[in-house]
Amino acid sequence: MYPIRFENLYYDKIWGGRDLESFRDNLPEGDIGESWDIACHPNGTGIVANGKFKGISFDSLIKQHEHFLVGNKVSIQKLPLLVKLINSREKLSVQVHPGDEYAAKYEGDYGKTEAWYVVDAKPDSTLIVGTKHCTKEQFEAAIKSGEVEKYLNKIEVKKGDCFLINSGLIHAICEGVIIAEIQQNSDVTYRVYDYGRPREIHVEKALDVTNFDLQCQNLKGEEVEFDGYKKSLLCKNEYFGIEKLIIENSLTDRSSEEKFDILTCVDGEGIIEGKGYSEKIKMGDSYLVPATLGEYKIQGKLTLLKSYPVV
Repeated sequence: MYPIRFENLYYDKIWGGRDLESFRDNLPEGDIGESWDIACHPNGTGIVANGKFKGISFDSLIKQHEHFLVGNKVSIQKLPLLVKLINSREKLSVQVHPGDEYAAKYEGDYGKTEAWYVVDAKPDSTLIVGTKHCTKEQFEAAIKSGEVEKYLNKIEVKKGDCFLINSGLIHAICEGVIIAEIQQNSDVTYRVYDYGRPREIHVEKALDVTNFDLQCQNLKGEEVEFDGYKKSLLCKNEYFGIEKLIIENSLTDRSSEEKFDILTCVDGEGIIEGKGYSEKIKMGDSYLVPATLGEYKIQGKLTLLKSYPVV
């Protein structure tokens, strides 16, 4: 096994932009809103881009290598996580995601809890995370009257900010940001409000699943310094954990046979190396670390998010 990178799956969106070109040279034409980078979902499945498995689809790779790839405590029926980059030239819709039970009943999919890490942000960029000063009834009335925005919790953000978006939390990405999104492997979204754009909204389902008690959480974590790098735990919930690794020189790590890891570079560049392989990783890249990879070393000056399923 070796660290596996997949072809970027790009999606043209009406709110998308071209900012990913600042660190990628393979963007197709159009307004690119999303790049699915570690993905094995019916709406997007990655193709291996490096090494001896190059050209094999992610789902085929799981069938071939099963728990040697994903870990002995991870289901081989459906990958639990999806990692993407989001670039917004305009506001995304105000939306909410269901939890597991509701999504299974009505959509045949996982629910969707996710985390946002701000990879880059233009001056005065904002995100909407949660609601403020309203009940469900007041919010429903505001949807009908077009006054939703007065109840939205809009916050200014900068590079390095990180937010947990639990299922049931109203949210929206606004203009001028690049977000690394680590999420449950689901593509279920209920739009609440779309700034007058002629797209379907899902008011009844959205109100069914919204939890108006959920609050904005800016994830920091206590930073611990080691020889050559710094580490902090940004979050750990029932679905995933995310560690932030700031590597000044080098870091030696080892995979867990229980689960896979995902390394997403959010700044700088470096090399992942081990027995029989050496892979360059730079800003915007994500690699799957197979459960049976064993010991590996990362060298360079870079910042990584290490995400993994909680098993």
